[in-house]
Amino acid sequence: MSLKFYFHPLSSFCHKALIALYETGTPFEPHIVDLMGDAGAFKAIWPIGKIPVLHDEAKDRIIPETSIIIEYLAQHSPGQSQLFPADRDLCREMRLRDRFYDLYVQMPMQKIVVDRLRPEGKHDAYGVEEARALLTTSLGMIDKQMAGRNWAVGDQFTMADCAAAPALFYADMMLPFRDTHKNAAAYLDRLMQRPSYARVLKEAQPYFAMIPQ
Repeated sequence: MSLKFYFHPLSSFCHKALIALYETGTPFEPHIVDLMGDAGAFKAIWPIGKIPVLHDEAKDRIIPETSIIIEYLAQHSPGQSQLFPADRDLCREMRLRDRFYDLYVQMPMQKIVVDRLRPEGKHDAYGVEEARALLTTSLGMIDKQMAGRNWAVGDQFTMADCAAAPALFYADMMLPFRDTHKNAAAYLDRLMQRPSYARVLKEAQPYFAMIPQ
């Protein structure tokens, strides 16, 4: 198979790209990367060692970074669904929302998760406090934005929703918001019911016990 996808079922950023792959129905060969074990073979492909990574063997191309992977798929394997609005203004807004969920929801959420995995005496209480504050601000903005909306941008499920799904799913684990941010919670429910993300979550289910609570 031409497309090989290197990922881990628990990774929120991998979820984002998987949603796009399932939305478009793009065939690919999955490869789970054990970054806690011997990742030497993967780093031979992508020395940075960050997942996910798409390898297009037919074109001999390595494509890292979730948004770039999704854009690459839209260009070279468009599939059955379009994740990019045709309207240029909507597409620009979509890119903004995509970056917002990556930078201001996923990143502070991951800061909290990583700190829980640190050994005793190595925790970063100040960093976690900053991450919680940023995440709280971001959730407030999302809650206002999603009032009266179904999806992040316009009436179409886009790359921004691919980014929002895992960001909000894991954020709700780290900083539960269902009682305080009703619009964001309703949006998360719609995302989790989307067949593409429901499939991602089902496949990740056996690994959820590894998440620090």
